Amino acid sequence: MSDSYEKKKPYGKTAILGVAAAGLYGALLSNQDVINNYFGKGGMFAILPIITAFIFSFIHGTFTGNFWTILGIEAKKKREGK
Repeated sequence: MSDSYEKKKPYGKTAILGVAAAGLYGALLSNQDVINNYFGKGGMFAILPIITAFIFSFIHGTFTGNFWTILGIEAKKKREGK
């Protein structure tokens, strides 16, 4: 491989995840009463806020990571010790 090899930027994934994140936030905000009723029931329904937080975290976090990759901002690579 040559030094000019660059990773392909995830434009498609970022667009899909952005739409998914916007859809999740839209659904959450437009159905607040229903969601509050279910989340407030207790018992087995108590797991719903946790599941919802994980879903939002995964979708939004992956979108944000891909967004920064497209902009060319990457995490600093660890330097190996001698």
